Amino acid sequence: MIAQNRPTLIPGLALCVAVAAVAFGLHTLPALSAFSPLILAIMLGMAFNTLCPLSPSCAEGIAFSLRYILRAGIVLLGLQLTFGQVAEIGAGGLATILLTLLATFFFTRWLGRVMGVPRGLTDLIAAGTSICGASAVIAVNTVTRAREEDVAYAIACVTVFGSASMLLMPLLAPLTPLGPKAFGMWTGASIHEVAQVVAASFQGGDTAGHFGTISKLTRVMMLAPMVLLLGIGTRNRNTGQTTTPAGAPVPWFVMGFVAMVAISSTGWLPPPVVEASKTIDQILLTIALAGMGLSTDLRKLAAAGPRPALLGGAAWLFISGVSLLLITLIQ
Repeated sequence: MIAQNRPTLIPGLALCVAVAAVAFGLHTLPALSAFSPLILAIMLGMAFNTLCPLSPSCAEGIAFSLRYILRAGIVLLGLQLTFGQVAEIGAGGLATILLTLLATFFFTRWLGRVMGVPRGLTDLIAAGTSICGASAVIAVNTVTRAREEDVAYAIACVTVFGSASMLLMPLLAPLTPLGPKAFGMWTGASIHEVAQVVAASFQGGDTAGHFGTISKLTRVMMLAPMVLLLGIGTRNRNTGQTTTPAGAPVPWFVMGFVAMVAISSTGWLPPPVVEASKTIDQILLTIALAGMGLSTDLRKLAAAGPRPALLGGAAWLFISGVSLLLITLIQ
């Protein structure tokens, strides 16, 4: 049975890999270097799906990339951070990051309900804004199971507003009372994508870049408990319904993510292995997001209207303001 099914994966997987390869190539261009290969891959996938309707033979391979390759990428993401790094920012910094994350997530959820944005899309925007951008969106969707169009919309929101923070925060820094360490923490506690944090924080110097990166990776570490809690909540919410299955399963691949953090924290892994894992992880996630783009119908994306974008903008302003206020108080 496995031998019979395996060839059907090839067309879709090959297409995802090809789109990912083009995304990596475009990322090397100066005009597009600010956009991660992940973002470029989903944009290319959506464009390809719009211009060239996909053959049904591609469906299984694309689904494989969205399920298994995505989970492998999330597990490997854990090797990029350690528990020791979290300790560097101190108790006050950790409290600031946690409070900012939780306040942003629940504020976005509340505002999405008030604005009438669908719950699944609201949860994706809330996770992408409060935790770690596109990686959080696609990880949370493993338990919320929103439409591919909702995932694409949420990723578009965190890309646009995260890019705005990347450009604006270094310009606003002289107008704030923040020193280099505090400025770095501000970028790490509020900007959506890891690459965007690195680009913004290092404009404040090496100290700012160091603490910006650590603060951001601390937020990434919160991905595991957030996905677990959302998975349990989704399962409990669906259990009493007669029209749906018993609900989303607890995503045990998140345990793999935590295990990788623990392994990384031991210091046993040689630096070349850690660097190689970063490259492999980015390749896996880019292939998965290529599959996400290839599964997205732009017409359904446009039908969602402007309200989710307004929600994403409000969440962006909220996380930027709350994190600035808290970091100003603790520095």
